[in-house]
Amino acid sequence: MGAVATLVTAALVLGLLAAALSGGSGGGESPDGAGQRTADAPGPSALQPLPEDHPVHGLARRDAGDPLAMGDPDAPVVMLTYADFQSALAARFARETEPELISAYVDAGVLRIEFRNFPVNGPESDLAARAAWAAGQQDRFWEFYRAAYAEDTHLGSGRFSRENVLAMAEDAGVPDLQRFETDMDAEAAADAVAADADEALLLGISAVPTFLVNGHPLIGNRPLEEFRSHIDQLAGAASE
Repeated sequence: MGAVATLVTAALVLGLLAAALSGGSGGGESPDGAGQRTADAPGPSALQPLPEDHPVHGLARRDAGDPLAMGDPDAPVVMLTYADFQSALAARFARETEPELISAYVDAGVLRIEFRNFPVNGPESDLAARAAWAAGQQDRFWEFYRAAYAEDTHLGSGRFSRENVLAMAEDAGVPDLQRFETDMDAEAAADAVAADADEALLLGISAVPTFLVNGHPLIGNRPLEEFRSHIDQLAGAASE
């Protein structure tokens, strides 16, 4: 099956799953966007693993050399993260939830996380995405990612100006800042970001962050328990 056909088929599944998610397992989001369930919202529901040959699994690259990924390429659970560096919800996930997932699941070889740039909030988002990709060319993507998400960002605040992303790269320990600038401005950076964004658009993703956990979506900064429930169930099913 071709790449476009795979994405279209996966998009249909994502749409169905997202509808199910909004009707039950997702819960309500608090007014401040913290992603906490309301008191009367139901907890996560049981997941049925998608068939092994389902096209949605083809979205996971499982490339050991992918600088925008962490974890065992053969991990039983792969979580794709579609995010914008100007997203406050994504920043809170990166600071509050993701470290727990890394400690409990990535380090144990159960979970692999693959990041996808989906800059939906204008020029600063696009520059941040290209800068993150450029940092990855020197094996400093995750260090840049942490620096970028160190605090919440107001849209168009200037946090991701050229001067500031250079400072973030330096803080992230990018060894060659001149090469970083060259890579950030290169056509390859724009193409890589566009490919990730096109994938998200073809899947019908309209909110950041959106996560696909072995094809099952979680939208927004969901509570840690929902991520754990998805991972535990899907990892358990994979071991049966």
